[in-house]
Amino acid sequence: MESVNNIIVDDEGPLKIYFIPYLASGHLIPQADITRLFASRGHHVTVITTTSNAQLFLKSNPYLHRNYRLQTFPFPADQVGLPAGIENLAGIKTFDDSIKLHYGVTFLQEPLTDFIENDPPDCIVGDFLYPWLHDLAIKLRIPRFAFNGFSLFTICAMESVRLHRLEPTGPYLVPDLPHKITMKTAPPKFAKDFIETLLETEAKSDGILVNNFLELDGEEYVQYYEKITGHKAWHIGPACLVRRTTEEKAERGTEKSVLNVQDCLSWLDSKRTNSVVYVSFGTVCHFPDYQLYEIACGLEASGCEFIWVVPEKKGKESESEEEKEKWLPKGFEERNKKKGMIIRGWAPQVLILGHSAVGGIVTHCGWNSTSEAVSAGVPMITWPLHSDQFYNEKLISEVRGIGVEIGVDEWGSDGYGEKEKAVGRVEIEKGVRRVMDGGDEAEGIRRRVEELKKKAREAVQEGGSSYNNLTSLIREIRRLIINKRL
Repeated sequence: MESVNNIIVDDEGPLKIYFIPYLASGHLIPQADITRLFASRGHHVTVITTTSNAQLFLKSNPYLHRNYRLQTFPFPADQVGLPAGIENLAGIKTFDDSIKLHYGVTFLQEPLTDFIENDPPDCIVGDFLYPWLHDLAIKLRIPRFAFNGFSLFTICAMESVRLHRLEPTGPYLVPDLPHKITMKTAPPKFAKDFIETLLETEAKSDGILVNNFLELDGEEYVQYYEKITGHKAWHIGPACLVRRTTEEKAERGTEKSVLNVQDCLSWLDSKRTNSVVYVSFGTVCHFPDYQLYEIACGLEASGCEFIWVVPEKKGKESESEEEKEKWLPKGFEERNKKKGMIIRGWAPQVLILGHSAVGGIVTHCGWNSTSEAVSAGVPMITWPLHSDQFYNEKLISEVRGIGVEIGVDEWGSDGYGEKEKAVGRVEIEKGVRRVMDGGDEAEGIRRRVEELKKKAREAVQEGGSSYNNLTSLIREIRRLIINKRL
């Protein structure tokens, strides 16, 4: 191999690879970075997505107009009853609208199939939410790799439950994992069944791409996964580390930040090391006002400086005092104007987590946020809501010891609307203090996550585990191309 203009040129010539991400930030954002990893090795990358989502792949992309292109299709918003321009779960605020978006995605199958059949690639990397890609890849006799945005630990837990045909309705032990993992609550049956059907098709692919590094999931889970499924997993992350400049990090996301990035960094510059707790629940979570009120009370009681991301209040900066007091205690902003920052909308999360003033994150345990926090060496206070997040919490708190649990025991089907019970201010304050107060427990957590931060950076550098896995994966794609054409 040789390097030309920061692109490593493969001696065997470039592969033509199509990436087809699902229309949700937890899928789009990591694939925007993973596609750059392949482009950096000289391969010809095509991302197939909708018109609005294409912007994510265009921003600060050094490979555009070289070996990287976008193929876009219009999203049928009018056919499913969504406003024009809503093409991503990040713009959805209700469960009913999320179903409409998923339904709209099904209309894309026909035009995407026509495009791929008329101009077939050497390989497809398709989201596991597009199971129809399985039959298409077989028809075209090309390799297909799957991506689901989960950690391998979580995939192992889900597969264990699926293969043992468990139907938990309360607390349960996940069978046969390398660690003893007991879940405090069970996933909703229909959500569990939906994921398991997708995992079944995913296991028929030529392998899965994992946005993580071997040292975080653990070699024991790679071996366990291959043992129970006969399937290969390729750790090639954390993909977020492909972004190195301030501009690239600021633009990692499906929306533009609602505040001036430099103002945010300047505010953090004025704070002591590890003194600020960052609070964010991702793009697919919309809390009711009473839960936001508890968060505000818990943060204030903790005494910590904070940055709190509240997408629920995007565009409502001028709301009346009466409306504001439904989700903020009276006088909250005035009392905390020097101590805290509320961001009503999208925040430059990678930049915030990477600042030395940030000493902890209250997180929903979505895998994007988790991998970003680990890559920045930031301890976590875990508050899972749905999907893979409850398993991710166990990897964080019990397996690797890099965070503490707030104590959530209600596994939802989505991140919208009312919950049976709110997480109270006392639990929130306690969780924040455990990480931010500098005791022995906090120092142990901080030391372990700092070690993983170092290992994450080593993994993506030349000679590291993820770098070498990508090299081996490309070699495997070439082998499969030959075999499938015989």
